[in-house]
Amino acid sequence: MTVTSSPAEGAPTTADDRVDPSRSAGSDTDGALPGGPAPDTEPAPARASTVATVLAIAVPLAVACAVGSMAFTGALTGDRSLVDAGNFVAVSLPIARAVHDGMAALTVGLLIVAAFALPAQRKDPKQMSRIQHRAARWAAVSGSVWFLAAVVGVLLTAATTLSVPLTSPVYARNFLVFAFQVEIGESLVVSAAAVLIATAIAAFATRVTTLAVATCFALFALLPLALSGHSAGSLQHANAVNSLAIHLVGVCVWVGGLVAVVLLRTGTKGATGRVVARYSTLAGWCFGAVAFSGIINASLRITGPGDLVTTPYGWLITIKATILVLLGIAGVVQRRRLVPGLLRDPSDRRLFVRFALAEIVFMAIAMGVSVGLSRSQPPVPQTPVVGDDARSGLIGFPYPPAQTLHTFLTQWQIDWAWLAVAVTMAVWYLLAVRKLRRRGDKWPVHRTVAWLLGCVLFVWFTSGGPAVYGMIHFSSHMIQHMGLMMFVPLPLVLGGPVLLALRTLPVRNDGSRGSREWLMLFVHSRYMHFLGQPAVAGTLFAGSLIVFYFTPAFQYAMQSHEWHVVMVVHFILSGYLFFWVFIGVDPGPKRPPYPILIIALLATLAFHAFFGVAVMTSSDVYALDWYHALGQTNDAALLADQHTGGGIAWGASEIPMVLVALLVVRGWIQSDERTAKRLDRQADRDGDAELNAYNERLAAMNGRRAPGAGDQR
Repeated sequence: MTVTSSPAEGAPTTADDRVDPSRSAGSDTDGALPGGPAPDTEPAPARASTVATVLAIAVPLAVACAVGSMAFTGALTGDRSLVDAGNFVAVSLPIARAVHDGMAALTVGLLIVAAFALPAQRKDPKQMSRIQHRAARWAAVSGSVWFLAAVVGVLLTAATTLSVPLTSPVYARNFLVFAFQVEIGESLVVSAAAVLIATAIAAFATRVTTLAVATCFALFALLPLALSGHSAGSLQHANAVNSLAIHLVGVCVWVGGLVAVVLLRTGTKGATGRVVARYSTLAGWCFGAVAFSGIINASLRITGPGDLVTTPYGWLITIKATILVLLGIAGVVQRRRLVPGLLRDPSDRRLFVRFALAEIVFMAIAMGVSVGLSRSQPPVPQTPVVGDDARSGLIGFPYPPAQTLHTFLTQWQIDWAWLAVAVTMAVWYLLAVRKLRRRGDKWPVHRTVAWLLGCVLFVWFTSGGPAVYGMIHFSSHMIQHMGLMMFVPLPLVLGGPVLLALRTLPVRNDGSRGSREWLMLFVHSRYMHFLGQPAVAGTLFAGSLIVFYFTPAFQYAMQSHEWHVVMVVHFILSGYLFFWVFIGVDPGPKRPPYPILIIALLATLAFHAFFGVAVMTSSDVYALDWYHALGQTNDAALLADQHTGGGIAWGASEIPMVLVALLVVRGWIQSDERTAKRLDRQADRDGDAELNAYNERLAAMNGRRAPGAGDQR
């Protein structure tokens, strides 16, 4: 497991573009190519037996640690008088969860390594190589077990939630209610469905792109699981759910990726060093995500550092943190010592396998402890807030003071996930610009300033006053909406991140697809060609306003955290797509002529103004039940605030739209100037041949018409 502060792929010790193409192992034969290392012989039976034994005991070890952790915290023997589904459910649920988590990690790891790390066919990189086919087949098998464990988890969780044994008639009558009307049940069912889709795609995949689609579904299957457990009822609901989702994805990619690399080691042969180096870079990101999300999760469940050594729950957190630190140290050692050795001699992987197996054992222990933590009661109660703080429980954070201009500008409720996204975006951009300048290339300063401004605005609109009061007042929500849809994407587009990424990311030469290759494939895909049409981008940008506010979607976004996240993501992406079509500097599908862009822009602006007027003249309060639940029962005041929000929607579009229009006109003028200069240079080279030919055609036409004209007279 190679992690922590490792350089990105492309550093001297791992860069694919520093490897001789003749040494790439991406052909159908899965053997070393001419000029490369000799094909590895099959490991000795003893070593193969050791690997198989360690991998075979990993899941049972995780199960044992889960049950032991629950026994340590008293979750198995505690008072279950109020929530008693029976001893069978109490013991079976952590076992099913441990199997579920283990198979989830293995499936995700196999898919992501196959799609992003393994060499593909050199003759046709779109088609999967033999080793990728093997990884996909194994992922389909582990995905099947994952799906079965997910189904068992739904059944057992329903019994726990309903507080009845599986054999109870009450369970049979209410199971469908739990599965399709209770949030936890719905999340588990959605997760199981995504697992089934990912498994089916992996089983029939023949192309690398299909593998990537299966990977996306497998990763998506992890996200609904964050809604279960303690995070569902805590006051800091958004931070709890987001951090747990990040934690689940990070752990599964980290652990599963390592197991996948070990399982596929005999098939990678001459590419083993490069595969491990690529995984190492990915593992470094996962390590950071797991550490960050673990700190956020722990802070929401303990009262202070003292709980780490004075409570059983705290001791389990301490054990997990210790294992994380040890794995990080092991990652540094491997990154600096083992990976360079594997790049020099891919056949000498014995030391790497020993390190990896030791890490897998510790990872299994940590995963088992995590399952035990999820089934144990933390020091900080995670039940929904009631009583005087009922409004805080609804919005997911302490209810803010009355809104004034001062409080709107100074109130903060940090959304740690969005803050982490913004900081990561800013740091990556600055590092990429530094990389360009170190090799002597220039990058416009105004693009850097624009990108950083977009990151800062993104933080404020997701954690500042617009986010705090946007849950309480429609007008404040509309400020957040317009900010996320217009004022944040506009500077981000002007930053040109895709162009910067393409100029700084390493290039693969063995047929596999890294970040740069996948990015190139996406921006030039038929999908982006369709979305890049001004009519389509404008429809998504302005038409989604109608769908969002004139359907129950707005109320869902207020009441449900997952729909609120979807709302934020949609606002950002639709705004980014719209501005990219009109003023983007990034590469992509060919844009239409400037007159069409101007017409599409004016049409979108008119439609946006129509939406603002429609809200200003509305007679029904949107999301009325939500505002009533917050204690705001004056419908006339709610409607007046909604009309104010409509005015904000109308007025807020003017400044960015005018700026975009000016930039489009400037681009039009510059395009004409470039065309004129090009024609002038061509005229200088050929003596104005085009103009002379045109004049000759006119003279010939005039000569043909002249006799006819005389005859008529």
